[in-house]
Amino acid sequence: MYFQYGEKEIAYLKQKDPKLGDVIDQVGMVKRAVDPDLFSSVVHHIVGQQISTKAQATIWKRVQDDRGIVQADTILDAGVTHLQSLGMSFRKAQYIVDFAERVKSGAFDLTGIYHKSDEEAIQDLMSLRGIGLWTAEMILLFCMQRPNVLSYGDLAIHRGIRMVYHHRQVSRSLFEKYRRRFSPYCSVASLYLWAVAGGAIPNMKDYAPKAAKTGKSSSSLSPL
Repeated sequence: MYFQYGEKEIAYLKQKDPKLGDVIDQVGMVKRAVDPDLFSSVVHHIVGQQISTKAQATIWKRVQDDRGIVQADTILDAGVTHLQSLGMSFRKAQYIVDFAERVKSGAFDLTGIYHKSDEEAIQDLMSLRGIGLWTAEMILLFCMQRPNVLSYGDLAIHRGIRMVYHHRQVSRSLFEKYRRRFSPYCSVASLYLWAVAGGAIPNMKDYAPKAAKTGKSSSSLSPL
């Protein structure tokens, strides 16, 4: 399953931003996989934090092969020590088991979160151990398919903005200008900014100073 968007979102973004419209024309439709199961998605994101894409894919496959369906009961049946034996850190295994316990007890409502605003859903997700703002935003986009997610904490989003609009750096105020321009379809804009940052248009360059950059990016995630 891929993130769902179509002509309505494309037409809106093209009308609001001709430069992004040119990118959309050159790149075409972007297919980014989503995981519609919220429990599985949260576990997957915890597994993948601060490790390479290859390592994430390897460990996640082990979890799926070992547990079958990744849900609260199967995680609790495994326990922390067994999950750690699949290749993740002890702390991540603790976070995942804690999440499963909260779901099982009803302390975290997997269904109710879908009826909340983006801001409320992010706060709920950030109440979980091991989930920060960037991860919560990625879950909103790549699991819940919320239409208006543009993450200030994402390194590749900054890179994409620099490349498309020829900025040397992206301040918070400049970022918010683009967020307002792309809204209510920031998620689709994000897909194209990630594509640009990943080299989808070979002649586009990054205008940032050459000093090293650090940060988080959805490009560090294996497909969900």
